[in-house]
Amino acid sequence: MAVGPDDLIEVRVSAPDAETAQSLARSLVQERLVACAQVIGPMTSTYWWEGRVETEQEHLLLAKTTADRFDPICERVRSEHPYDNPEVLAVPVAGAAPAYAAWLRDSVAPTED
Repeated sequence: MAVGPDDLIEVRVSAPDAETAQSLARSLVQERLVACAQVIGPMTSTYWWEGRVETEQEHLLLAKTTADRFDPICERVRSEHPYDNPEVLAVPVAGAAPAYAAWLRDSVAPTED
């Protein structure tokens, strides 16, 4: 395992349903903002919103990418997401197999279209 691939991150986005999460996943991959996106759920989320505690079923999108793609990912999520303030969190990757890390970087590299 390679340790410390400083540029690799996993982006977490919660969504109200599987359809929203899958639509975001497809958009992010097609635009080469992420190399891979996985949808997990349903899950139960409990959180503060507008002064009270809410509990809802959601789905979680996990997206593998590089840190330089985070801002465009945030923009894409905000443009497609139905929430007023969607969760978009970047989690640094502490280690990755060298071949996987190379594939990930290559998958999100800008192309010559």
